[in-house]
Amino acid sequence: MQQVFAGCRIIQSKRERLIAILTNVFVPCNGRFPFLITISTIFISGIGFSFKNSLISTISVLVVVLLGIMLTLIMSKFLSKTLLRGESSSFILELPPYRKPQVKKILIRSIFDRTLFVLGRAVSVAAPAGIILWIFANVNIGNISILTMIANFLEPFANLMGLDGYILTAFILGLPANEIVLPIILMCYMQKGTLVNLEDTFKIGEILIQNGWTLLTAINVMIFTLLHFPCSTTLITIKKETNSWKWTFVAFVLPTVCGIILCMFTNAIWNIGSYLLV
Repeated sequence: MQQVFAGCRIIQSKRERLIAILTNVFVPCNGRFPFLITISTIFISGIGFSFKNSLISTISVLVVVLLGIMLTLIMSKFLSKTLLRGESSSFILELPPYRKPQVKKILIRSIFDRTLFVLGRAVSVAAPAGIILWIFANVNIGNISILTMIANFLEPFANLMGLDGYILTAFILGLPANEIVLPIILMCYMQKGTLVNLEDTFKIGEILIQNGWTLLTAINVMIFTLLHFPCSTTLITIKKETNSWKWTFVAFVLPTVCGIILCMFTNAIWNIGSYLLV
């Protein structure tokens, strides 16, 4: 995702560069795909290794990606008519002169300018976040952990989105990295004091179903996985590229509001349909 934002630098118009940066967050990154695939495999295609199951799972994830692309186009149009009004400019891409690749320089720049830089920023956020998560999971007030208290507080709002308090809490605490959202959900359900990392999809499915997950829950989780605030490293990159807290805040709020509205809409339509069919 960081390379995508850096690629926006070739856009000469500041206005259109901002639109590209703000709408890139609607396309799922590598941190969100494993969660989408896991939920799709458990609740939509059914756990199994048949060609049919794989095809259904692939199509469902593809639909989510296409939803993100569609929202990218819609929000680009919306931003160009509201917050970032202006004249459209022509796009000219000048190809650089061909030079023989220098393997040593490529490796050095890849390691130091990309990998270590991104890892450094991730650690600077992940370490404090890990401490906070441990405190929330292990410190009790009365007989209830702080994590459960937060989940209970968020429960009514989460129910409007077709989720539960633990799911919404996991998304919030997953700000450092999207990869830890599912482990946090499992940690909450299993009442563990540390992150839970299960690789058995069948076991994960059992835990989720035992804690009230339905097809509606899975659909809304997939929607909110696609449409919620970017991870901390991405937000730091946006701040660096835009040099503005204002646009970083917009990049945080824009997909999150879209996700909340769409989940509430899906939940309402599902409940109305279920009521009419009874």
